[in-house]
Amino acid sequence: MVTVRRITLDDPLYPQECALREAVLLGPIGLNVPKFKAMFPGVEERFEHFVAVFAHPSGPRVVGCATLLPDYPEPGIGKLMQMAVDLQRQGEGIGTRLVVAVEQRAFGELGLRELFCHARDTAYGFYGSLGWTFDSDVFEEAGVPHRRMVFRPGPVESEDDAPPVPQD
Repeated sequence: MVTVRRITLDDPLYPQECALREAVLLGPIGLNVPKFKAMFPGVEERFEHFVAVFAHPSGPRVVGCATLLPDYPEPGIGKLMQMAVDLQRQGEGIGTRLVVAVEQRAFGELGLRELFCHARDTAYGFYGSLGWTFDSDVFEEAGVPHRRMVFRPGPVESEDDAPPVPQD
């Protein structure tokens, strides 16, 4: 079973999150987490870290991760970053569960009005299937084609706005 939860930098699962980010995202472009931290001072500490954890018999295993940078670049907006799923576990809905967890935190608990991400070309369809839309043309980031994608939740229907329930 896979569960999604938020962790801190001192959580015992944080090193596994870093290893997954390095394997899927950073390593292929010649980076690792220490280099990422050096390039973006203070960001790792500002991130809210989400992990998808598989309950393995030998102990919990991080099979997916995502980070949220709230109130960036301005209050009310957040950036979804460092989203990765173990290559052997892709296609199982783990990424969707991570994005939903980030959205729930961002819009429900933090009260943000918008999330955005810089999606790699291989992830356009994934984010699009979750209701994210393009907000830019293609640009290169870390040598990889990306597009800015955004998600803005629609208005929440109150009970007064709901259609009447038919009576028998």
